[in-house]
Amino acid sequence: PPALPHMLSECGSSVCSKIMELLGQNEIDHHQRQVAILSQDSFYRVLTPEQKAKALKGQFNFDHPDAFDNDLIIATLWDIKEGKTVHIPVYDFVSHSRKEETVTVYPADVVLFEGILMFYSQEIRDLFQMKLFVDTDADTRLSRRVLRDISERGRDLESVLAQYITFVKPAFEEFCLPTKKYADVIIPRGVDNLVAINLIVQHIQDILNGGLTKRLNGWLNVYGTTKKQNMESSSRPH
Repeated sequence: PPALPHMLSECGSSVCSKIMELLGQNEIDHHQRQVAILSQDSFYRVLTPEQKAKALKGQFNFDHPDAFDNDLIIATLWDIKEGKTVHIPVYDFVSHSRKEETVTVYPADVVLFEGILMFYSQEIRDLFQMKLFVDTDADTRLSRRVLRDISERGRDLESVLAQYITFVKPAFEEFCLPTKKYADVIIPRGVDNLVAINLIVQHIQDILNGGLTKRLNGWLNVYGTTKKQNMESSSRPH
């Protein structure tokens, strides 16, 4: 059988982007990428009219675990693990709704899935071979949030700060920070910690190089069991 996906979960979009950059994956066509990246932000639930009205007033908590469509996340992850092409929702953060369009993610050798609450659900957490927690200073988190929400999501400074105080900071302390204990690797200082990031990049390169060698030889080692592979079958993401 083809190789099983090697799935890495991260709390940190900036670190994920840096890893993709250092691996040179950003310059590669989506069909040919060995590493795919997904974001938990793509999987916000479809809001009821009442919830959407609250969201438009900045009164809906998007940092609560219930804000995410975990059933869709789990179904998508299983499809990825089985080497299938998946279609990821596109969320409009201005209108607080899913767009009609989707993003196609093709089978890859390694899948990075980033999101602040990716470790919260055990069913989701257990699907990953490696879990990374990016430990970033609170002031840095706030400044990045302000810049992103103003420039990308059409918010004003007052509403961003109000939402941060009311929802974001309490949710981080209640739901995100306690999941740090589930991480296999903790990266202090986030994207500034190039030593830690380079170690992760090297680990991924080792997976890619090892997988490539095994595929070329027609053999794959799946969880310690060596099995013959049909050379025409496609490799599944790690």
